[in-house]
Amino acid sequence: MRDPRLDKLADIMVHYSSEVKTGDLVCISADPIAMPMIEAVYEKTLQAGGHPFWIPRSEALADIFLEQASDEQLDFLSPLRMQMVEAIDVQIGLWADVNTRSSSRVDPARQSRLSRAGEPYFVRFLDRAAEGDLRWVGTQYPTQASAQDAEMSLRQYEEFVYGAGKLDLDDPAAAWRHLREQQKRACDWLNQKKEVRFRAPNGTDLTVNVDGATWINCAGEDNFPDGEVFAGPQGVEGVVYYTFPAVNMGREVTGIRLEFRNGIVVDASASKGEDFLIAMLDMDPGARHLGEIAIGTNYSITEYTRNTLFDEKIGGTFHAAVGQGYPESGSNNKSALHWDMVCDLRQGGTIEADGELFHENGHFKFEGWPGAIL
Repeated sequence: MRDPRLDKLADIMVHYSSEVKTGDLVCISADPIAMPMIEAVYEKTLQAGGHPFWIPRSEALADIFLEQASDEQLDFLSPLRMQMVEAIDVQIGLWADVNTRSSSRVDPARQSRLSRAGEPYFVRFLDRAAEGDLRWVGTQYPTQASAQDAEMSLRQYEEFVYGAGKLDLDDPAAAWRHLREQQKRACDWLNQKKEVRFRAPNGTDLTVNVDGATWINCAGEDNFPDGEVFAGPQGVEGVVYYTFPAVNMGREVTGIRLEFRNGIVVDASASKGEDFLIAMLDMDPGARHLGEIAIGTNYSITEYTRNTLFDEKIGGTFHAAVGQGYPESGSNNKSALHWDMVCDLRQGGTIEADGELFHENGHFKFEGWPGAIL
């Protein structure tokens, strides 16, 4: 018998997050290790009247490809992928890691080349999502590998994952709708602002132009768990020191410092993994631009777990992504890269909008906003 919390999670993803309707073509993408969750999502999709199909993922095959593929094979984008992104109505991704470090010794240039090859798919996926023609949601299936990254037992990690999604509550969907109402107040207010400034005791002083951007309310529709508001930067100046290691393609980069001038990263360094960081930033012309600026609002997540899905949502942090932006947020930046990096504001950090302080020590200062402390 599978964990009943998986059925609860599947119900949220199918009925709340992606709102599967009769006749929808629904792609379920996951490694076979997540079969109990695949089955739960498949069943819920059928019950909703959708047409589910499963696309298997495989870390082993991905490793073989990165190690042995020729340049021509790395550059190849299967037409089947492009056909699929045009055909599906819903994409449900289940992230189930077997070995989170399986690609850590691959040449960064090969990883970068593979990412560039997939850019047309990535861009078309986001464009269809922005147009409302494609709904998608992704979530974490708890595995031993992810539990080890988080320095937890599997049982502890399962409790963490399901708690972050509010699945311990009788009506998780109601809790997410309530968060959506709170975040709407923040978005409505921020949508009237032109400039947001982030400062932290570690030396971070980053000013982001959001004039003309749209702040997006994220309450469990695309990522699950969720809990953030984000916008598409129109420009950025200053420096940011990221608090937590940033993980991408199985690589962990620590001590990241990025300096922006005229909207572009002009200097980048890291205490570990600097070569990989630079290789990713040099992937294409858009990789050194900021594609997203966001504030984490999930106060059920309090600790770093080396998993961006959770880490970027930590209540009291902000994160910024270099590379591809989301069109619906006002960003027109294009890149094969989208790399979120997180800065902690809970010990002396502040956020101002047009000179007005609205977030201090990790909490909003206005009544009715997520985690507000007046």
